[in-house]
Amino acid sequence: MTVTEMYRLKSEVKLNLPLFLVRPPAGFPSPADDYIEERIDLNKKLVKHPEATYLVRVMGNSMVEARIDDGDFLLVDRAIEAKTNDIILAVLNGDFTVKRLVKKADRWYLVSANPKYLPIEISSEADFEIWGKVTYIFHPAL
Repeated sequence: MTVTEMYRLKSEVKLNLPLFLVRPPAGFPSPADDYIEERIDLNKKLVKHPEATYLVRVMGNSMVEARIDDGDFLLVDRAIEAKTNDIILAVLNGDFTVKRLVKKADRWYLVSANPKYLPIEISSEADFEIWGKVTYIFHPAL
């Protein structure tokens, strides 16, 4: 999965949205359920480290089983240390990629969430850098 766009977040802009008390199982909330508990700022809810967090837009189908689709936006936090099984944004030999970081028998691999792609071993000779842990995936519901 390749990165096509990268954005820094403007933390001074608040995005306040209403949070309803009622949790609809699925479907449109009833007008009678007009019980807004509070307004939440999505920046505060989703971004733990504003100076180390950014959005990337991805291309490809190597992470479809992790529910990351072509064209999705990913929220990436560089301040969180990546550990095995985390989905990460990395640079491998000059190319950005999104994969799961996996450790097996003292070796590290970048693993796709699509059986069509083989794991990539991160060799000691590779030019490799982790750019952050993926914390949220944004894609349209339609």
